Amino acid sequence: MKHSILLLAFALSTALASPASAACFADYKAKQDNPLKLHYGVIQLPDRVCGSTQDARPVVSRRIGADGWTLLNVLSIFDQNGLEQRKASAGEFFLRY
Repeated sequence: MKHSILLLAFALSTALASPASAACFADYKAKQDNPLKLHYGVIQLPDRVCGSTQDARPVVSRRIGADGWTLLNVLSIFDQNGLEQRKASAGEFFLRY
């Protein structure tokens, strides 16, 4: 009985100590000039910017900007459930950045 209570207490404390965050993602549109290139992509976001597309803009812009892309728009923020339906459309830009 005592062993069961200790095991239950340990399991409960471990569960409570683990972060309860789920991954979030954004889909976006970007461009490059000379010559004009456009792309649609999907990117994983840090938890701190999962609240709105406005919060996500600087993060997405910085990451894609490293390869010369200019962010046009963050379309939406979604969880893991929305990944598969966007994978084909994003192609090579699916979780690239």
